[in-house]
Amino acid sequence: MTRRRLHCSFPQRLIKEPLLYNLGRNFSVVPNIRKAEVDAELAVMVLELEGNPQDLDAAVTWLREKGANVEVLDGAEEGA
Repeated sequence: MTRRRLHCSFPQRLIKEPLLYNLGRNFSVVPNIRKAEVDAELAVMVLELEGNPQDLDAAVTWLREKGANVEVLDGAEEGA
């Protein structure tokens, strides 16, 4: 298993969506919230995802496609 730490920010329209639940269900990754700040307009999180590299790449791509700003802090960047 590989771990990847991410800094993510989610705009207001995504705050109430079950994104972390869907990550685990759809991509076979285990999300772990390491830090979070959430208010009515913005959510900022440091996430640690664990899974195989292909699932991690797919999960990061999906978050970005949903509209999250995702910065990979450590671990391989997708497509690498």
